[in-house]
Amino acid sequence: QVQLQESGPGLVKPSQMLSLTCTVSGGSITTKYYAWSWIRQPPGKGLEWKGLEWMGSINYDGKTSYSPSLKSRTSISRDTSKNQLSLQLSSVTPEDTAVYYCARGESPPDYWGQGTQVTVSS
Repeated sequence: QVQLQESGPGLVKPSQMLSLTCTVSGGSITTKYYAWSWIRQPPGKGLEWKGLEWMGSINYDGKTSYSPSLKSRTSISRDTSKNQLSLQLSSVTPEDTAVYYCARGESPPDYWGQGTQVTVSS
């Protein structure tokens, strides 16, 4: 069974960069034809798919896709040797406070990490 685990700092200061890592086990991130996504849950929103914000994804072949609203600030990469995904979000503001998830698939994903809370505050 595929398992995903997010890790990274829980507190980021405004204007700084948010960096998270997702470690995948039970399956390779290079397996055809899966995409691996980063998704966030804003405060006060439930876990229903429509209430979540898809940030972007990286395919099994390394191709990336981003939400148009976040594209200018978001970078998703991978380390195939470690079977890890990474998310970087630049110039964060308090509006970027959310629970951040990595997941397999896009709409909607079938496997999810447990999520990690990131708060943007000085």
